Amino acid sequence: MAEPAKRQPPSVAPLAGLRVLAPLARYALRVDLAVAAAAAAAAAAAGAGAGIMPLATAVCRASQLRDWHALWLGPDEQLLLGPAAAGAAFAAAVGNALQGVPHSLVDVSHRQGALEVSGPAAATLLNAACPLDLGLAATPVGFCSRTVFGKAEIVLWRRAEHAFQLEVWRSFLPYVHGLLTLAAAE
Repeated sequence: MAEPAKRQPPSVAPLAGLRVLAPLARYALRVDLAVAAAAAAAAAAAGAGAGIMPLATAVCRASQLRDWHALWLGPDEQLLLGPAAAGAAFAAAVGNALQGVPHSLVDVSHRQGALEVSGPAAATLLNAACPLDLGLAATPVGFCSRTVFGKAEIVLWRRAEHAFQLEVWRSFLPYVHGLLTLAAAE
């Protein structure tokens, strides 16, 4: 049997303001958010699963619950990000909280990695290959969305005024990093 893919960040040349982030636990959650919120509240009231599941309820915004983040990607889709070591326990707790609620919780940790682009010129650098308006008024802190960077699909998340996290499929990480390096050189 083939060895499972190792979750190591790719080796890329350093560039100021650009870094490959450490591996995270990543889960794609598909569920009716209103039903999920009610189930989580009921679980918390019963003392089981209290405060374990972050849910982003605002369109194109991220929310945080302790070490876990939920990125709103659609009316019934969340990308949940947290510490790699806590993934299995988190998935079990979410599964318990959503017991009886139609949902899908899929571990996608192996599928993608993350890059951080930071610094005063971060938005300008990203706009070299991303069609979104990355001005602070259009994409405030906490904004997240699926978009493209060049020819790669990414999830773009504005973590701070001058810091963005790009969730990129692992096979596209060198391409996105290379495109960012090229844009920075220009």
